[in-house]
Amino acid sequence: MKKLTSFLLGSVLLLGAVGCGDNAKTSADAPNSVEQPAEVPSVEQVQDAQEDAQSEVRREQLNSDIRAREERNNAFNDGAAENRDSDDIASEVRSKLEANLPASQLVVEAENATIKVSGTVPTQEQLDRVEPLALEIKGVESVDNQAVVAPAQPEEDNDNTQN
Repeated sequence: MKKLTSFLLGSVLLLGAVGCGDNAKTSADAPNSVEQPAEVPSVEQVQDAQEDAQSEVRREQLNSDIRAREERNNAFNDGAAENRDSDDIASEVRSKLEANLPASQLVVEAENATIKVSGTVPTQEQLDRVEPLALEIKGVESVDNQAVVAPAQPEEDNDNTQN
């Protein structure tokens, strides 16, 4: 029975590690890596992302994710800011940015205590908030903000362009 329990627990942990291997993104339309160039989102993409980010259910999910990672850090790292897992830091920063910068399309990577953020935000005000928000997360010492301001562009009407 102990072997079966260990096997099942190991399988769940392995599945979780594989599932968490992706970069932390604030929306499905965000770039896949910080090296990928940012694209200007359509108005529809921005509206969908903003509605999702501003929903009460999503805010609760994001805050729950941040709390769970903080509790894990407190349990396994004695609450220390140093030596935190980079994936946990990236996920917390992503959650923080997603909750506070609606309509952003950002990707977050963490290496040690440095966060690298790229993608797009709709306004200069949101761009200016990226670094302070990221620095609120325990363990973040510096932020390389490569995000750009890209107001949403309306999609072209295909019927009018063919006439």
